[in-house]
Amino acid sequence: MLTKEKVQDFLKEIEVDDLVNNFQIMGDDVYIDMTAHSPAMHEKKKLEAAMKQAFASEFGENVHLKLKIVSPEPSEIQQSQIKGKQIPGIQNIIAIASGKGGVGKSTVSANMAVTLAKMGFKVGLLDADIYGPSVPTMFDTEGEKPISVEVNGKSMMKPVENYGVKMLSIGYFSGANQAVVWRGPMASKALNQMIRDAAWGELDFLLIDLPPGTGDIHLSIIQEVPVTGAVIVSTPQHVALADVRKGIAMFQMESINIPVLGLVENMAYFTPEELPENKYYIFGNQGAQYLAEDLGIPVLGEIPLIQSIREAGDVGRPAALQEGSKIADIYTETARKMVESLVERNKSLPPTEAVKISTMAGCSPKAK
Repeated sequence: MLTKEKVQDFLKEIEVDDLVNNFQIMGDDVYIDMTAHSPAMHEKKKLEAAMKQAFASEFGENVHLKLKIVSPEPSEIQQSQIKGKQIPGIQNIIAIASGKGGVGKSTVSANMAVTLAKMGFKVGLLDADIYGPSVPTMFDTEGEKPISVEVNGKSMMKPVENYGVKMLSIGYFSGANQAVVWRGPMASKALNQMIRDAAWGELDFLLIDLPPGTGDIHLSIIQEVPVTGAVIVSTPQHVALADVRKGIAMFQMESINIPVLGLVENMAYFTPEELPENKYYIFGNQGAQYLAEDLGIPVLGEIPLIQSIREAGDVGRPAALQEGSKIADIYTETARKMVESLVERNKSLPPTEAVKISTMAGCSPKAK
């Protein structure tokens, strides 16, 4: 005989009694009202499947479980979180940031973009460094202008495209030798227009090359778009790592709460062209690794200080395009690890905050 006491004891045993709001027994039918842990649809489905399996194992197939699962009320922290509106067609938005300038963040952004494009992804790159745009130079597109196209009756900017990457930068609108002297709100408005008024089309990734530091531009990006995750770029020396710690802390603030996918250590070591097997740790050894371990985030890659990377950026052909070269292999591995970290992140967070990415291009979730 199925009794209320038996069901109550079983709910305690499987440790869901705190989620149950009400339950009734009518013959062989058990009606249970529950609140899920998370508002995510997949969490509700998981809870429903687990409950049905547990009841069938305990009470047999004759007992019919009738479940009503509702979403939890958002907490004060969740209500105050800064979240932007989804951009149609863009699956994942990755912010590439650094705590300080001069660490090669734009070079890493450019090479990661072309690497992801080579791997078969649809990629966009937004140069959000309003005051020091470098994407036009790095992609050999200086002097080009985005053209106007009509999308659903609205006039939109068509991004400039090269090497399979769609790009927008303030550098396409200002002259090469013209300084952009804008206050924060004006810079933020220009940035929002490049995000919202652009015909990006279908993208697997939109990489956003952020300016150094933590300021107006960063908050504007976070408010304007739902950033899927952040990649932090640093060099190994202690001064750079101290600032990186602050940059990571910004993304991990309760009101922002953007997952940090990993750390890229740029200029990790120097390798002369004539001695390709030699490594000289000019800026220190494994500084980023120690910081990553301390903060519990993965190291996605160690990019060496190689002359050809600088030369390739200066002539507008990112070094990652050099098929079969050591630097192309390093960037491919770094991009692969970033996608793996993203797969893992999107498995554990609601799809309302990140459109799921499948295990494409040979990438898979990290082994536990």
